[in-house]
Amino acid sequence: MTAKKPIASHRPPRRSKNTREAAHVVVENVNHPGKRRHVGAANYQAMRRTLLKVLPHKTPGYTQAEMIRAVLPHLPADLFPGGAKAGWWMKTVQLDLEAKRIIARERTTPLRWHRS
Repeated sequence: MTAKKPIASHRPPRRSKNTREAAHVVVENVNHPGKRRHVGAANYQAMRRTLLKVLPHKTPGYTQAEMIRAVLPHLPADLFPGGAKAGWWMKTVQLDLEAKRIIARERTTPLRWHRS
């Protein structure tokens, strides 16, 4: 009798949990409590450092437009070539830091943010 060959899998190999954790961070959203997402760690950390560097410690804080103008010159070109996707990453990090109470939203028109 001949032994049967195992059926070849067409799925890519699974990454270990540690690999995923190293490459991603979990972010929260102040507007959707309890909802979490995994995003790329390198872009998140670069934007987080930059946003915390440029945000003022006191009121009045920066508007959304002022924040994006302030972070663009400080972002690493290899992660954000020409400022690509900087707006999306800034908003994601801003909502996460706000949910974690690291930055605060001022109830003004237009909305403004500053470090807590």
